[in-house]
Amino acid sequence: MEGCRLSGGGREAVRYGTKELMTTVLRLLLGGVFLYAGITKIAAPTVFAGSLAAYKILPYFGNYLVASILPWVEALCGLLLIAGYRVKAAVSLIIALNIVFMAALASTIIRGLDIDCGCFRQGGEKTSAWTALLRDVAFLITAVVVMTGTKTKEKKFF
Repeated sequence: MEGCRLSGGGREAVRYGTKELMTTVLRLLLGGVFLYAGITKIAAPTVFAGSLAAYKILPYFGNYLVASILPWVEALCGLLLIAGYRVKAAVSLIIALNIVFMAALASTIIRGLDIDCGCFRQGGEKTSAWTALLRDVAFLITAVVVMTGTKTKEKKFF
């Protein structure tokens, strides 16, 4: 680990190594969460489309369109984070998705809808919109930490 050289002082090296380790652990956890979320939705797309319909935001066909694309995007972002490849691109997309998720959840709270968020296990225990919103805030903070803590030497294509 290049950040652990002791020539500049032991404390700086330990802090750098700890930050890098924390970023890696958070990246792997966030990747695992999004991979799991994507896979559970891929396994039951019509159930996920039904969860989306409960939000009363999209037209009927839009629920099925999003239900067929979004889980693959989540799973791909999760895989990229776990693999450590194109981390900034994947985490940027996760940040954008979380902002959209949070807006959708906030709209259900404002409109007084009592729905299951549809975030993970389909047909499992119901998760309230407030709980899901707080969880998404935690995911957003985690994603920002991963974004700011990731140093990349990858070529940027766009």
